[in-house]
Amino acid sequence: MWGHGAEYRQHVDAMTCPQCQGAMETRTYGHAAVARCVDCSGIFLTRADLGALVEAETDWHAHQLANTAALPRITADMASPPPLPQRSRAFVETLFKA
Repeated sequence: MWGHGAEYRQHVDAMTCPQCQGAMETRTYGHAAVARCVDCSGIFLTRADLGALVEAETDWHAHQLANTAALPRITADMASPPPLPQRSRAFVETLFKA
């Protein structure tokens, strides 16, 4: 079959998408490894990695209130503020932006 070393690991580590049989690319987000299909964008992760993402999501939401700026007092001579960049609604959303 395969020899030991890099050639063996290449065949063992390679995953195919269970939905479309496309190639899966693995990326690490913090402490979680997520495999994503390059063809259909399906994802695969272990239960432990899902738990790590849920914890990161909870932490992200817990700290969002600290990032909120106080609203300025509105006066007649004020100019319109510059448009704000679009913020993510959730931490997990930030992981899968193209």
